[in-house]
Amino acid sequence: MTTLGWIIVSGVAMSVLSLVGGLTLILKKSTLERVMLPLVAFAAGALIGGALFHMIPNAIDEIGNTTSVYVWIAAGFILFLAVEQFLNWHHSHSPDAADRQPLTYLILLGDGLHNFVGGLFVGASFLVDVRLGITAWLAAAAHEIPQELGDFGVLLHGGWSKSGALTYNFFSASTFLLGGVIAYFASGTIDVSYLVPFAAGNFLYIGAADLIPEIKKTSKVSTNAEHFLAFSVGLGVLLLLRLFLTT
Repeated sequence: MTTLGWIIVSGVAMSVLSLVGGLTLILKKSTLERVMLPLVAFAAGALIGGALFHMIPNAIDEIGNTTSVYVWIAAGFILFLAVEQFLNWHHSHSPDAADRQPLTYLILLGDGLHNFVGGLFVGASFLVDVRLGITAWLAAAAHEIPQELGDFGVLLHGGWSKSGALTYNFFSASTFLLGGVIAYFASGTIDVSYLVPFAAGNFLYIGAADLIPEIKKTSKVSTNAEHFLAFSVGLGVLLLLRLFLTT
């Protein structure tokens, strides 16, 4: 399969993955609440593992172990901090978030922008190495599952119909494909390899600053142990992928 083919398949797959929010119609609320935070913990580990074990090493291989690589990592981290600080763009994974954020259109707009940027990053990763692209997609997908479950619940609580919530969530996720295709065609005129360390900074921010705080809100030892285990599994899976892909 060509690189463009991989980018298109990954974009379509991410859009289809957005439909996972429909599970909230099947699962009991208690079940959803039971699995949500372990999924968030796993996603945090996967994102951080993707950055540490795959994206940063590959960026160094492509660009060299230079200061510019770490500047781009820092830029990716700082940009998403700025976005959350000044635009209040924060992904909540709780269906009850509708009480705090009734403007559901902003949620869709924010998700559309987030998915577009994610598509740019993953598209750039495929251009560097197909294996890196697959890994970046897997890490992004791990985050997408709890995010879409939470977003779907928010839209329903905000008054959206079930079909409307699914449809617009799908369209919001389709910007991932757009970002990937733009990265592909832009690679002919600009060096998109610098998007890889930038994406690593983004992954580190989302995992450490966005997701980990959500799994630290309980003082129950057993729950904390479960979340720590889920986080460690997410980190471990990406480490194993690194070891497997480099042997």
